[in-house]
Amino acid sequence: MWQTNWREQASATLGEREWDIVIIGGGITGAGILLEAARNGLRALLVEQRDFAWGTSSRSSKLVHGGLRYIKEGKLLLTRDSVHERKKLLREAAGLVEPQSFAFADYRGHKPGRWLFSLGLALYDMMAGQRTRHYFPADEFIMLAPHIATAELNGGLCYTDAKTDDARLVLRVLQEAQAAGGVAINYMAAHQLLRRDGRVHGVELRDAATGKIQTVEARIVISATGAWADGLRKPAQDGAKLRPLRGSHLILPAWRLPVAQAVSLMHPQDGRPVFAFPWEGATLVGTTDVDHREDMRTEAAITSAEVAYLMAAIAFQFPQLGITRDDIIATFAGVRPVIDTGKADPSKEGRDHAVWMEDGLLTVTGGKLTTFRLIALDALKHAAPQLSDWHPDLRPRPVFGAVPPLPYQKQLQGQQRQRLTGRYGNYAHMLLASAQEGELETIAGTDTIYAELRWAARSEAVLHLEDLLLRRTRLGLLLRDGGTDLLPKIRAICQPELGWDDARWANEQVAYLALCKKHYSVPFVDNV
Repeated sequence: MWQTNWREQASATLGEREWDIVIIGGGITGAGILLEAARNGLRALLVEQRDFAWGTSSRSSKLVHGGLRYIKEGKLLLTRDSVHERKKLLREAAGLVEPQSFAFADYRGHKPGRWLFSLGLALYDMMAGQRTRHYFPADEFIMLAPHIATAELNGGLCYTDAKTDDARLVLRVLQEAQAAGGVAINYMAAHQLLRRDGRVHGVELRDAATGKIQTVEARIVISATGAWADGLRKPAQDGAKLRPLRGSHLILPAWRLPVAQAVSLMHPQDGRPVFAFPWEGATLVGTTDVDHREDMRTEAAITSAEVAYLMAAIAFQFPQLGITRDDIIATFAGVRPVIDTGKADPSKEGRDHAVWMEDGLLTVTGGKLTTFRLIALDALKHAAPQLSDWHPDLRPRPVFGAVPPLPYQKQLQGQQRQRLTGRYGNYAHMLLASAQEGELETIAGTDTIYAELRWAARSEAVLHLEDLLLRRTRLGLLLRDGGTDLLPKIRAICQPELGWDDARWANEQVAYLALCKKHYSVPFVDNV
């Protein structure tokens, strides 16, 4: 929780405090490192040049999965670690990390085929210590996955993975880290690294809100900037070690593409896995996997070619629905930090993480959302030699503690109470207490209640309208045109909490709608 005026109070003394560790990057990796560092007694500061989870960690495919396809690539250890972490997160963060059933249709003459896919699922289940897979004949499978193409259908396999709201997962981890004594500040850029005798010993910070520049020193600096890591570390003659890959997604109304469970398929053009699954009251379709050659300083956006690619997958799997580009509510694109091994096909690149120590700067990048806890622990193990008097316990332990059950509210169903508990942890009680009349109602077309807007505006470090509608809540993705029709009601709830005058709100609204149009909408066809 970020109290009123928290930013002014925190930033005023940054340069005066002694820090053991400064973490650059406010995505899931940086948040995980901050949490583990603070729990182990380090004086830890995290800074993020944009908003928390602004980069890849709010633009992922929203899946907390074991990486079934990595089995085929021989990445058995990565898959094993992932399924174990998935199991823990499902237990610790119920309502935020949720089980998701997947259905995969088996068509005559189409790869991978029943027996090969069943073998992969058997290994998957064995690593997870459970059995969720089951094969259904065609007539039964159609009941589980209606609207799919039925020609040449043999049947289908069902198995279980998990999904999340990735931005809320980052916020929940950051809140746990702050409760343990860590400090996290958004819109605070690492302007440049401070070096003494060629070694990094601190960071020069620039406050994006005020323009103020100050320096902080630390015993070690960790870059957890993901796909942006090479820009900070400025790799020498061996060149960049990262290969930024863009994954783009579509969001459609649940009534237009109704899927009771996730439907997974191999794309008819290139055999890559594509999926459609229910998410936050809508249907999410993804993903692409292409080299991102755009300027990393600008926000990623889907291309018309990627829209066409995903629409071709929808037409192949759901031909009878007749879905068109006009049905798309919103789009989003994220850039994955993948270690470059020179493979021609981007999808063949591994998803392992990497840690590099270079002249006092420790860089950690790559990896998967699911394994953020293990990545954080590995980063701190590499940092430990720089902290000679630090003797931590870096064995994995629960990320989230137990949360008392929410009191009964006749307006909220049990599933909604669990959703709030998962997303807000111990603050869920305060969120409900802050709700005013009518604010426990669900916003149509979403799973969000109005009280979440008030709480985010009051207590979750919102500096811009995009923070509120694209990351604290996901209304900008779930409602057409970024939720334009709802903005008057959002303003009535949030403007007093944010303390913005009318001119500030007007400017924020113009900037937000322009952002939605440019980066979260369907691009014109002639841009292919």
